[in-house]
Amino acid sequence: MIEVKNIDKSFDGNQVLKNVSAVFENGKTNMIIGASGSGKTVLMKSVIGLHRIDNGRIEYDSRNLPDMRMSDVRILRREVGMLFQGSALFDSLTVLENVIYPLEMFAKSTKEEMVERASFCLKHVDLKEQAYNLVPSEISGGMQKRVAIARAIALQPKYLFCDEPNSGLDPQTALIIDKLIHDITREFDITTIINSHDMNSVMEIGENIIFINKGEKTWQGSKEDIFHVDNEDLNNFVFASELYKKVKRANA
Repeated sequence: MIEVKNIDKSFDGNQVLKNVSAVFENGKTNMIIGASGSGKTVLMKSVIGLHRIDNGRIEYDSRNLPDMRMSDVRILRREVGMLFQGSALFDSLTVLENVIYPLEMFAKSTKEEMVERASFCLKHVDLKEQAYNLVPSEISGGMQKRVAIARAIALQPKYLFCDEPNSGLDPQTALIIDKLIHDITREFDITTIINSHDMNSVMEIGENIIFINKGEKTWQGSKEDIFHVDNEDLNNFVFASELYKKVKRANA
């Protein structure tokens, strides 16, 4: 579990996060949603430790990140997996080599053990062995996402961060990636945090949703709860399209 408590973050005197508190539960798909400029990306980067907060606490199973010594931060880094928006695969490495990369950086394993672990992760995301020796440019966007997920779980992380995981994918492939992230989260009991503006993802796998508006957390709940919320800003964001307005009326 990750818990943020009363965190503030400013840039050049402009306060972007204002007294934000939230709980991200393990074994669930936790989603951060909000309009562009709302502060959701700053929140995720703060939780990861890419931004140093001005005030508050960020607790990884009661370990407060801002108070950690560098040696403890390095240990924590090995417990974190990251799925980047554009997959961020290395163009010059094969699919298998991309997944092996974090194992070479952090794991004390033999080459054979690393290949075995990487192969296990690739099979877990339903990628066929025929793709293992291909480079990213030779596979589809959906397959690249699968490779990126396999790499993110290679070190058996306790915490998984996903930044706009469906960016650039067609709706059908996006649903497959959503289900894959959800299933991996459940199976390995990971604390997964997803930064997203994709309402399809919210409706499909939003087990614990945090809504950020103008730097403040103004709502937290599940995809089931979201249909019965009296929060004008949230409703305007989630149910902006005519289709979702009809969905809301049908579930009211």
